[in-house]
Amino acid sequence: MTERVALITGGARGIGRAIALDLASQQWSVAVCYRTSGPDAEETVKGVTERGGRALALSCDVSKPADARDLVQQVEHTWGRIDALINCAGPYHRVNLLDETPEGWASMFANNLHPVFYLGQAVAPGMKARKSGRIINFSMANADQMVAQPDITAHYIAKAGILILTRTLAKILAPHGVTVNAISPGFIESGSAPPEELAPMAKRIPAGYIGQVADTVAAVRFLLSDEARYVTGTNIHVSGGWGI
Repeated sequence: MTERVALITGGARGIGRAIALDLASQQWSVAVCYRTSGPDAEETVKGVTERGGRALALSCDVSKPADARDLVQQVEHTWGRIDALINCAGPYHRVNLLDETPEGWASMFANNLHPVFYLGQAVAPGMKARKSGRIINFSMANADQMVAQPDITAHYIAKAGILILTRTLAKILAPHGVTVNAISPGFIESGSAPPEELAPMAKRIPAGYIGQVADTVAAVRFLLSDEARYVTGTNIHVSGGWGI
């Protein structure tokens, strides 16, 4: 395929931005979805174009089903297709479960789990019609362990739900040539936390060091490749052994 189009949520910063820039080097057209990071999104667009790709920066609250559908339609109208949907957006907050508010609880599902459903449902018709497509959803490295998480409970449940949704979409879409997989990062130096806060975590990681965004990008690159055509419904840990 000479022309490929990717839609990346949370693509303005961190891992999402690194994925966008990597795809640009492979001449993908990249639509970067953001909610509050407008200046960062514009910088990402600049980086994509400098690497030879086409780019769009689109502001959208993908927690709203109608807006999520409109986002997909806008990208498809502009470039005619979406070959890869990469769900990177995943905000969280730390608060003890007994102190959590109903609004805070609901927001974790609205911003982490629900958009994966809305966007997956929206891109499916086009991918099915072309008999090809890739969907990659981001979870977290220990979400499949079902362990207690007193301070990020709703976020953790949402990330576990993403794994179930990933497998379900994979089963439904496999007959149509579409793969759906999850990537579960551990501690990654993506700019979301200061290095001095991440450094002590290395002692808890079997590999002994904090991961880089390049480690996650490599997993995405594989799942988007022809070599991964028979890989679907899987969950790739990018964690140096943490969370397993």
